[in-house]
Amino acid sequence: MASDKEETAALLARLPEDSSYEDIQYHLYVLEKIRRGEERAATEGSLDSTQARERLDG
Repeated sequence: MASDKEETAALLARLPEDSSYEDIQYHLYVLEKIRRGEERAATEGSLDSTQARERLDG
């Protein structure tokens, strides 16, 4: 797994040159949410699409 610094550098390399601080912050926020979701799925498990539909349908 890449370090936070490496992931940030890769993100900055992918963003357009005219990206604002707000754009960069948003993309960092999304990366953090994805990382937390992956960690949670690894520790708590995850649902397949059928199980998710069943939960949403009540």
